[in-house]
Amino acid sequence: MNPGPSETRSSRAPSPELLPARMLNEFAYCPRLFYLEWVQSEFADNLDVVEGQFAHRRVEKEEGKVPEEPGEERIHAKSVYLSAPGVGLTAKLDLLEGEGGTVVPVDYKKGEVPNIPEQSWEPERVQLCAQGLILRENGYRCEEGVLYYAASKQRVAIPFTEALVQRTLELRDQARATADARTLPPPLVDSPKCPRCSLVTICLPDEVNLVGGRVPLGDVRRLIPFGDDALPFYVQEQGVVLSKKGDVLEARKKGELLQQVRLLELSQVCLLGNIQVSTQTLKALCERGIPICYFSYGGWFYGITHGLIHKNAELRIRQFEAAANPAEATAVARGFVEGKIRNQRTMLRRNHQACPEPVLDELARLADVAGLTPSVESLIGVEGAAAQLYFANFAGMLKEGRGFDFRDRNRRPPTDPVNAVLSLLYSALAKDLTVTAMAVGFDPYRGFLHQPRYGRPSLALDLMEEFRPILADSVALFLLNTGELQATDFVQRGPAVNLNETGRRKLYRAYERRLDTAVTHPIFGYSVSYRRVLEVQTRLLARFLAGELPRYPAFCTR
Repeated sequence: MNPGPSETRSSRAPSPELLPARMLNEFAYCPRLFYLEWVQSEFADNLDVVEGQFAHRRVEKEEGKVPEEPGEERIHAKSVYLSAPGVGLTAKLDLLEGEGGTVVPVDYKKGEVPNIPEQSWEPERVQLCAQGLILRENGYRCEEGVLYYAASKQRVAIPFTEALVQRTLELRDQARATADARTLPPPLVDSPKCPRCSLVTICLPDEVNLVGGRVPLGDVRRLIPFGDDALPFYVQEQGVVLSKKGDVLEARKKGELLQQVRLLELSQVCLLGNIQVSTQTLKALCERGIPICYFSYGGWFYGITHGLIHKNAELRIRQFEAAANPAEATAVARGFVEGKIRNQRTMLRRNHQACPEPVLDELARLADVAGLTPSVESLIGVEGAAAQLYFANFAGMLKEGRGFDFRDRNRRPPTDPVNAVLSLLYSALAKDLTVTAMAVGFDPYRGFLHQPRYGRPSLALDLMEEFRPILADSVALFLLNTGELQATDFVQRGPAVNLNETGRRKLYRAYERRLDTAVTHPIFGYSVSYRRVLEVQTRLLARFLAGELPRYPAFCTR
């Protein structure tokens, strides 16, 4: 059951002694959903959640009074908070009705009355019974509750039988034991509950079951959205000021309105150079979880502003434990390097005019070696050898006659147009994986392959390894081979070469198009955008660190 508005906010950081009745609902529905919300503080909206909020709108506002002591007066109160330390429960009651010391809790549901003999689902009955137990401990007589189904406009009475009370207390004890175990319960297998769960993109039930070996190979349901309706907003014109007007972000220069975009459509705001942002705008972006990413004028990614840190501290504890353990760190890093090398080999096979077979064979061998390398230090050597071989043949993927030559990979600063394009694309990819890592709950600065260094998002650099060839390098080849980038899109100052404002605009547009391109996931078989793949892979890393997967499954194009 997806979290409704009546208890979502109040149940994210409850007293450790009291379990919200809403969480009993979640546990009865799916123990894994309960753990993600209650222990790891994960939450996400979907259509069901939004519709549930709409159904609760009339009872969300506190109204009416509840006497401190039960009496004879009539009670009709909305949005009532009550706790019962004796049974270890707390709840926010949508509606409380009663008279003469006898009360009836009414819980609002957005859907229709279920077409089953009980006319209600067990999680709903358990949640309502928990409210009844809380009322009893507070001195009221409470023998039944009511479920109001908004779509049917119908009330269903739920008697608090001894069997229902015992089931509620049993689930309460099981939920507490699950939380205390600090082990994420396994996903449901091929369950019809999963498609409408708001946390399905976080849980990844079918993906975890497949990679974890709990189900045989076969088609995996695509329960996650194809892409994301919200997109990055790039601002690179110097002197622009960003401000907020209602729910709209405005970009102005010297008072002139240059562009408007609704906050609802933003996934991140990327600022290149000297861009001003009002305090009100910063506050609104932080409240909505929209990060502000800062780049130098030349495109070097160096900072980020975001709201409060992700609440899943459990994941960061596992991240730091694994990173500090050489064996575990190596096990994670192998997947990044092996995936990168295999994707480099694929790029040469697809795009090189005539790549020598020995080169392809050596890259295949190095990928196999990476999968067995015993230490991070050795792995870095394998990755370096593969990169040297790959870039030694990179020029063969560039069309002749375009005026762009490539001899070797150089940076800080790049000394030719091809390296300038690659560096800017790698910076954009590092930014996106920093944002993704933070959204999942990781600390982006503690990596496994890349060691910590002040100001360097090491984990983001780890995660981007397998995507460098198929996202950044592929965009570079497209821009250079199609003529979308011309010599006039570059500037040179001393030995350094960089893109000018027009060139950067072309590059970012091509990069964002690439992220929105559909791709078939090589393991799960469904089609999603590359933008969504970045999130899926980051969440699979989280599942590996949680002990649910035997390995980190790198993304390797076929």
